[in-house]
Amino acid sequence: MAPLTSVSGIVVSTFEWIIGLLLGAVALSALARRIKVPYPAFLAIGGALVAFIPSSPSWALEPDLALALFVAPVLMDAAFDTSLRDLRNNWVPVSTLVVAAVGLTTVGVAFVAHRLFPDMPWAAAVALGAIVAPPDAAAAVAILSQVKLPYRMVKVLEGESLLNDASSLLIYRIAVGAVVMEHLKWSEVAPAIALGLVGSVLAGLLVGRIMPSIMERVREAPSAIIVQFATTFMIWIAAEHLGLSGILTIVVYAITIAQTAPARMPARLRVPSYAVWETTVFVLNVLAFMLIGMQMRPIWTRLDQEVRWEYCVAAAWILLTVILVRLLWITFYRTTLRVLIAHGIYHPKDPKQVASPKGGLIISWCGMRGLVTLATAFALPENFPYRDFIVFCAFAVVLGTLVIQGLTLRPLILAFGLKDDDPVGVEVARARAIAYRAALDAIEDDPSEEAEILRLEYRAVLMRADDDPHGGITNGELPADPLRRRAIEAARKSIFGLRATEVIGDDAFHRLEEELDRAELSAGG
Repeated sequence: MAPLTSVSGIVVSTFEWIIGLLLGAVALSALARRIKVPYPAFLAIGGALVAFIPSSPSWALEPDLALALFVAPVLMDAAFDTSLRDLRNNWVPVSTLVVAAVGLTTVGVAFVAHRLFPDMPWAAAVALGAIVAPPDAAAAVAILSQVKLPYRMVKVLEGESLLNDASSLLIYRIAVGAVVMEHLKWSEVAPAIALGLVGSVLAGLLVGRIMPSIMERVREAPSAIIVQFATTFMIWIAAEHLGLSGILTIVVYAITIAQTAPARMPARLRVPSYAVWETTVFVLNVLAFMLIGMQMRPIWTRLDQEVRWEYCVAAAWILLTVILVRLLWITFYRTTLRVLIAHGIYHPKDPKQVASPKGGLIISWCGMRGLVTLATAFALPENFPYRDFIVFCAFAVVLGTLVIQGLTLRPLILAFGLKDDDPVGVEVARARAIAYRAALDAIEDDPSEEAEILRLEYRAVLMRADDDPHGGITNGELPADPLRRRAIEAARKSIFGLRATEVIGDDAFHRLEEELDRAELSAGG
């Protein structure tokens, strides 16, 4: 009986710790919202504190599981909300950040790490650079949702945070493979990489076309949500087994299904689904920060005092390199574009494509690292050269950027006085007017008293839309009847058409979709 009691005690202890960590994370996120800082900054501090609590647990996770568990659903959630129109409109700044900024950061960090530790293999140094290269979406969005930045700047940052994971993880895979295989020739891996990239895009498109017709057969909310998560993990695992990029496959898959999902999924499934995905992303952030924090304690205890100081100094140099490389690249990019425009070599469609000095500094300062950096560091093989140092540096860079940049970003934005002209609000107002006119047209011929009441309500909505050029949201609480559902369906079709023709972007579409979902649910849809 003794072993059983011992095992039972461990299970209860672990369960209690999980509850405590989740409740602590909720409290930290509430505090972060109150003082208007990104919640990942507080999670990083919490992870550091957990690492040095003597009685804290030391949970282990299979390295190969880390990327699938932490990165796949987070990328799926972010890519699903991505606007193809905005990506196309901002492809120049996004692509330079995704390719050049990530590449230069990787090279810079690898150079500094190798100078600090000359016996560190170059492949391991490059792996460290790739791990700390990609900024985190959650931290930037947490700040950007509190302060209204110019819309274009927000779209550039969102596009970068979505795609830079793919470029950094590609470098990471090559570097780790070079260490494992010892002698890896570029001529041998280049064709496989090119084939993998093309194959990832094609696979994402193919699965994105096939899966919606299968998933729409599941009509119960709990089952539908489970299928969504299971499908995401299966796509990632299958891509990795086939030698493709799991990140790129998931991103393409999510963007593909996002184009048709609103028309296929009813509101009674979509509303709980969005809530569960948002909660899951939050929980995964909590677990990632806590798990990587727990890895720090054994690393710290294995080091003697002199080596600890050496690691801390090296991590500070890596952190400084990460911040400076991004700042220098964006300054160089801005200056180059302005010179090309001044000499008539480059003619942007929108002059706002070139950020102002203040805007450039804000984009530079939105370089907080987070979940992907933690997950890739955790995913390193146990016997990887300098693994302890790489994990230590990864956590230090995440903690440093979230605290230094995350806590100062909002005051910096307010000091610069950058403002948004709210193009999404304008698009919402325009689309709302079209949608509710379509709803009115759908019930215009109905002579019933209920139809007349409904027409009066929709006309009132149109009057408010005309009076509010920035798209104020109506309450959507309308009586439940088949007539209303018919009108809502007509309104939905109209906003589908507006998005398909790119009259409105995905942000405006999702805001109106949420409004119509509330109306549909109140009508018993």
